[in-house]
Amino acid sequence: MYRFDEFDAAIVQARIDEFRDQVARRIAGDLTEEQFRPLRLMNGVYLQLHAYMLRVAIPYGEFTSRQLRKLAHVARTYDRGFGHFTTRQNIQFNWPRLTDIPAILEELASVEMHAIQTSGNCIRNITADPFAGVAGDEVDDPRPWAEILRQWSTLHPEFTFLPRKFKIAISGAAEDRAAVRFHDIGLRIVRGPEGALGFRVWVGGGLGRTPRVARLVRDFLPATELIGYLEAILRVYNLHGRRDNKFKARIKILVDELGAEKFAAAVEAEWQRSRRTAADIPADEVARVRAYFAQPQLAASEDNSPILAAARQGDRELDLWARHNLFPHKVPGRVAATVSLKTPGEVPGDLSAERMEVLADLADRYSCGELRATKEQNLILPHVRQDQVPALWRALSRIDLAAPNRGMVSDVIACPGLDYCALANARSISVAQDVARRFAGARRQEAIGPVSLNISGCINACGHHHIGNIGILGVDRRGDEAYQLVLGGSAGETDAAIGQITGPGFSAEGVADAVETVLAVYLARRIDDETFIDTYRRIGLGPFKEALYVDG
Repeated sequence: MYRFDEFDAAIVQARIDEFRDQVARRIAGDLTEEQFRPLRLMNGVYLQLHAYMLRVAIPYGEFTSRQLRKLAHVARTYDRGFGHFTTRQNIQFNWPRLTDIPAILEELASVEMHAIQTSGNCIRNITADPFAGVAGDEVDDPRPWAEILRQWSTLHPEFTFLPRKFKIAISGAAEDRAAVRFHDIGLRIVRGPEGALGFRVWVGGGLGRTPRVARLVRDFLPATELIGYLEAILRVYNLHGRRDNKFKARIKILVDELGAEKFAAAVEAEWQRSRRTAADIPADEVARVRAYFAQPQLAASEDNSPILAAARQGDRELDLWARHNLFPHKVPGRVAATVSLKTPGEVPGDLSAERMEVLADLADRYSCGELRATKEQNLILPHVRQDQVPALWRALSRIDLAAPNRGMVSDVIACPGLDYCALANARSISVAQDVARRFAGARRQEAIGPVSLNISGCINACGHHHIGNIGILGVDRRGDEAYQLVLGGSAGETDAAIGQITGPGFSAEGVADAVETVLAVYLARRIDDETFIDTYRRIGLGPFKEALYVDG
């Protein structure tokens, strides 16, 4: 993985020193909260309902056992003993004292981590396929390109104060596992004429109060011209994006107002103008960055799959976990293992300091010291030998992190909601726990099959409810919490869709029953082995709505 060079280290240290002085001035009363707000946001510090929150970047979701141990130390020393993994492949600490945050940033810098550009109107943490470098359907590893974009965008003077926050995602595989069509810019690595490497470019996706599926603006962009073209997109946005209304400031609104064709033409004109002076990404720079992401020493093992197969045959629970939580590796004899942070009844995405330390040890023992964070708020051990899977599973079982539910109904994605967030209208965590407990049974989940279920505590959609097969949105109904059901969302590139609202909301106590009703309709109406989303697309919203509001 990428290691800081002297420029990274200098930038991070300078920012820490600057922020330490800003914190001291705030505590002394020399800065008001209004004056301090943009300064703390530049350093990933939010003011939530009860305390400050620090969001730490995990670029493209990749981190090491050493870094995880440091996160455990931060959780234990400066927080309440846990961290929260987010849908942006970041981690948040919800209870740090403001006076401690500069020290936390120093601790993080010692293991090459930081909180720069995890908030504010800038280019945020760039996300990617969590199976990058592992997946056999990969055209090219997206991590080197994500790292090149990270270096380009960090403290870029032209794009530090954009009209609004700006998010980029990259997928390098045939299957989109990065939700590229729901980002301000979505990039898909493709092969063009004569096998040349390049990008398919989508612009104007996003969720929140105006969810949009991104529009295609370029079917093939030569890889070496990536930065020049993205600068053209951002310049058009910087020039024409709304700054008078934050609800209309995202690039998706600009694409709506101009129309996709006119927007693409404006970008093309800016790109052609700037190409006269802009340089391509040098081939030696691409090679330099790519070298950081060389596969660890994973000599193809002799066929050890019979060992795993025999173990699975003799243990039904291991077999169930392996069926759902293992992902094929491009290197024979290896798999990637998903560690579900969705043990039914616990807080989705939360991980205690003790479990972090155990996972760091397991990463060293079984996965070359590497881990990945996913947009589903889970973790991945990407390089596990097949014959070591049973031992890994037993170790995860001992710390209650062996839920066999990746992609199943109890693998609930949820934002922190009203338990933490000052913007939320309703709780997310308790509702997520209720749903997960209701459908925790392995046999029941097997009968239901794959279905994504996402919960947001407000219209800002940090839980991505719009693109869950089943989405739940918390709203304020005259002072009471209510929850709308949204059906039919999908995050994939080829089947990207925003879900439809079923109708009036339900009480917190009624949400699990409503989900039960939706799944009962699906099970009664599906044909053969149809998935939930396939059945929904075939029969439409009507049958679900009729069952949900039978007395209404």
